[in-house]
Amino acid sequence: MRPLFYLNKYFLKYKLRLFLGLIFITASNLFAILPAQIIRIAFDVVGDTVTRYRLFNGFQIQEDYFAFMTQAIIIFGLIVFVMALIKGFFTFLNRQTIIVMSRLIEYDLKNDIFNHYQKLDLSFYKKNSTGDLMNRISEDVSRVRMYIGPAVMYTTNMVVVFILVVWAMLSVNVKLTLYVLLPLPFLSISIYYVSHIINVKSEKVQRQLSNISSFVQEAFSGIRVFKAYNIGAQRFEQFNQETEDYKKVNLELVKVNALFMPLMVLLIGLSTIMTIYIGGQLTIAGEITSGNIAEFVIYVNMLTWPVAVVGWVTSMVQRAAASQKRINEFLSIQPEIVSPTPVHTEIHGDIEFQNVNFTYPDSGTEALKNVSFKVKQGQSLAITGRTGAGKSTIAQLIARLYDADSGTILIDQKSIRKINLHDLRKKIGFVHQDVFLFSDTISNNIAFGSQVQDIDSNSIESAAKKAAIYDNIVKLNDGFETKIGERGVTLSGGQKQRISIARALITDPQILILDDSLSAVDTKTEDEILGHLNTFMENRTTIIISHRISSIKHCDQIIVLDQGEIVEKGTHEEILNQDGLYRLLHDQQLLENSEASL
Repeated sequence: MRPLFYLNKYFLKYKLRLFLGLIFITASNLFAILPAQIIRIAFDVVGDTVTRYRLFNGFQIQEDYFAFMTQAIIIFGLIVFVMALIKGFFTFLNRQTIIVMSRLIEYDLKNDIFNHYQKLDLSFYKKNSTGDLMNRISEDVSRVRMYIGPAVMYTTNMVVVFILVVWAMLSVNVKLTLYVLLPLPFLSISIYYVSHIINVKSEKVQRQLSNISSFVQEAFSGIRVFKAYNIGAQRFEQFNQETEDYKKVNLELVKVNALFMPLMVLLIGLSTIMTIYIGGQLTIAGEITSGNIAEFVIYVNMLTWPVAVVGWVTSMVQRAAASQKRINEFLSIQPEIVSPTPVHTEIHGDIEFQNVNFTYPDSGTEALKNVSFKVKQGQSLAITGRTGAGKSTIAQLIARLYDADSGTILIDQKSIRKINLHDLRKKIGFVHQDVFLFSDTISNNIAFGSQVQDIDSNSIESAAKKAAIYDNIVKLNDGFETKIGERGVTLSGGQKQRISIARALITDPQILILDDSLSAVDTKTEDEILGHLNTFMENRTTIIISHRISSIKHCDQIIVLDQGEIVEKGTHEEILNQDGLYRLLHDQQLLENSEASL
């Protein structure tokens, strides 16, 4: 139960609903017990009336006794019916408070988890699969809701019923009550031992369900690769194995749960037998009436469902505890990169790296070694080098998606660790190497980067023109309202890159970072985009990461990385004359272009 203590703050938030729910549960059970006492009185009255009716056999008064007995039965029946209606009314109110409370807590919990996900660092997402993250915010939260709602409601109902029924039983006859309740301790002991098994198997079920979610999410995301390599049958076999494992652990849990109901029915049946046998002896002895036996049988039946539900509730609580434990694992992870101050910070665009070193925490790859450079507001910086040289790492450090292991990164002569994180990222337009578009309209994808609510269409179109994608968009049937598939699957690589650039430009950034975001466009379109950027980024800082020399040769400063170190630095002409790695890359691309034109 310890993992579920996290939910106490939500119970406090909705304490009024919870309190009213407990009141309604108590009220509904009071009106469930009273009919048993009415029936006891009815049995005794009818029994006495029948005896007297037989004594006056053949006399006129016998008809009066019959009429009285008929009238009494009708009255007792009506009283029981009215009480059943009242009980139903309070049961309805009970569900309207506790079950609704569980839905509200589910809403809050999902929002809290999602909000916490947003705060966690990139390294967290590299260590955990998307399917597992989705499973914890959906399936795990749903299991927790079953504890918050039905489990709490039925457990409270069980306690209230048990107290009221046992109290009513003891008030009639202590000896008969003890005999009737004799099988129940054995039930409690059985539940104690079985609950641990349920908990262990519930955790296995949830882990395997996460594996299936991750597998399916990856399969759907990479469906084009599956079809291209014709490996659908192989992946189906792997999926079949995953579901087979899930079925196996689920059946193990089902087998354990299956022990509860037969065991409880047996023990409740023994209580009924005890009631009739011992009650009959006490009736013969004159200690109780026959109406008391009928009353006790009703009480035993009233205990049947609450006691029977113990197994189900135990299973729900154990599953919820296993799920909440998994949720708590993520909620306990604190982001390493947080905003150091709520004070607003103005960003102008001066950037300086001083002896920066960085190693990726998840893989241990040393990405940057003693990197130093400086770029002033209004200047453009190009970063090039071989694949894996550390180019994208510099971009991620500027946006503070990671923190450097050592060295200092300055923005406007101030340490990046002391700058308001929200203000920093708000002023950075970042076009990532791996383009991501949402399954939405083109206009909404472009407007996504804007901090302005209900941004006007002119701003969207202006950003599209600067990114040289406007003409392509207006040729589509629905223009800017064209819906694109998941991750922009309906668009070409170049179109996706240009929409991403438009999305960055609409933010009106002070620092623009293009991380290899012109690789899928032709040279003519590239020149058009760069021409627009030269005008738009005046007095702003531009950082272009690219393998293409044509994309970066116009920049004010170029740095060449090799295995995480800066090996060359300067303008295009200066580095070209150094006859180093930059010259080699330049000549290779010239050769490739000349061969392609033949």
